Amino acid sequence: MANSRFTYVRDFELADKVLPNTWMLVRIDGKGFHKFSTTHNFTKPNDKRALDLMDRAAKQVMTEVADVIVAFGESDEYSFLVRKQSKLYNRRQSKILTLIVSLFTSAYVYHWRDFFPDLPLAYPPVFDGRLVPYPGVTEVRDYFKWRGVDTHINNLYNTTFWALVQQGGQSTAEAHKTLSAKAFLNKYQVSSLQGTFSKDKHEILFSRFGVNYNGLPAQFRKGSTLIRTTSPAVEVEGDPNVASGIANLAITDQQRGKKKEKVVPFDGTKGEIAVIYEDIVRDEFWEERPWLLA
Repeated sequence: MANSRFTYVRDFELADKVLPNTWMLVRIDGKGFHKFSTTHNFTKPNDKRALDLMDRAAKQVMTEVADVIVAFGESDEYSFLVRKQSKLYNRRQSKILTLIVSLFTSAYVYHWRDFFPDLPLAYPPVFDGRLVPYPGVTEVRDYFKWRGVDTHINNLYNTTFWALVQQGGQSTAEAHKTLSAKAFLNKYQVSSLQGTFSKDKHEILFSRFGVNYNGLPAQFRKGSTLIRTTSPAVEVEGDPNVASGIANLAITDQQRGKKKEKVVPFDGTKGEIAVIYEDIVRDEFWEERPWLLA
């Protein structure tokens, strides 16, 4: 940038660097997507085309931004975890946030025809976003567990709601009333909401509509998780034990300078991006993939 008497205006830019050595979590949400989904005739309660499009846009983000190591999506939202060692944009919050939101939005529009070939966009979709730093592994795992539980709660409600409307003949107002807290309390004569809603929605779906909720596609019930597959082993110079950090081991003259195979620690930034539909609330999800939060 050329120096001039006008460059003083740069002094008004506030420093917005995220604290070092913290995980950066970017969550984007569709703005006004109830209207958007109605205008574009999305299937209720879940439109697989729309969910696959969200996954495709998220995959584009992970393709362009290697420091995003985990992404999770449900409905019209997606969460992106940026590794804590990242130096992306010198950790400037506004830069990272706007990059991911704009990249996701542009990819959503660009790939729209791939999933809705016979339905032109009536107007541009809009996504907003926020960036939240998290200090440790516990908070990061709890964040994704929170979103995973939210996926289950919302989808179970929406599945039951739309079954009452589409198959049960109720209006939307009547379906909301059927599923309201007061209705459940009166019907089942309980004094607490705890432990009633999930069981009773399952019962409505199965007894009235013959729907086994647990048999519905996992993508609807558990959301979409994007991770990278592990990289293959590579060749490195020297003894593999030394290369892997094990010290004080004798090295023979024959071993010195000889190429040995060593598995490079996987940090989640390389490899093919995979979309999986697993329960991220379970500790096993993270324990089976220790490199994600290493």
